[in-house]
Amino acid sequence: MPRAKARAFPALLGALLLAGCTSAPAPRAAEAAPAPAAVPEIRPGVPAGYLTAAAIPDSLALVPAPPAAGSAALAQDHAVMKAALALRGTPRFQQATQDADLDFPFAAGTFACALGVGLDAQHTPATVRLLQRTLMDAAISTRAAKERYQRTRPFVENAAPTCTPNDEAALRGNGSYPSGHVAIGWTWALVLSQVAPERTDALLARGRNFGESRLVCNVHWQSDMLQGRFMASGTFARLQADPVFRADVAAATRELADARAQGLPPGRDCAAEAAALAQPLQGAL
Repeated sequence: MPRAKARAFPALLGALLLAGCTSAPAPRAAEAAPAPAAVPEIRPGVPAGYLTAAAIPDSLALVPAPPAAGSAALAQDHAVMKAALALRGTPRFQQATQDADLDFPFAAGTFACALGVGLDAQHTPATVRLLQRTLMDAAISTRAAKERYQRTRPFVENAAPTCTPNDEAALRGNGSYPSGHVAIGWTWALVLSQVAPERTDALLARGRNFGESRLVCNVHWQSDMLQGRFMASGTFARLQADPVFRADVAAATRELADARAQGLPPGRDCAAEAAALAQPLQGAL
């Protein structure tokens, strides 16, 4: 069943704004994974990202302005919005509610079915650390454009419910473009494909429908989603130059292989997830 309360992305972004963007010092040997105690935190229990502020791609410099009134792109946004609204009350809408939740430990299992193995801090600590830290990098990558454009979200325009009603007040004051949730989900899909390349197709498909969940949730436009993916790709590329990130990727690769050999179950209802995600979002790119 979906969780009753999903963590509001604006609250997460607020924590990032207060903390800034830091990076752990590089270890003397790049191949040696840093101990969890060495990971910097933006507040207790919330690890910082890998990248310094200067290393994170600048969304304001990289993404175009949101679609203009009367444009074909805005018409496409509205067409997909209408298709997404038709999925309210379906299992796909319930899946979107789960996908909205960025809280750990729950969020660690978002890609468990696509990986075919469970993820938790006890059995796969390096992988969970990868997800937590890259979440921060991806979220910050969307910040500048969000602040500049302050795009209104679909639910404000159409007055229809979202999948996270308790977050609506905060979302009204948080720019829609580009999508931070989508940037996070696509970054996770790319990072996990690096860790488990044999699962690439399933992971990328899950990353795509994780992003589409934001449309089903009625909190983002399709163009928000597309530019969120773009910023994720830039963030993932920049992460490759970070030695601490590379060390965590190596550690996660080893521990996922061990977890799979031990038969660690995904810990999610993978059949229900697959059935929900089989419901297509008409017109989505």
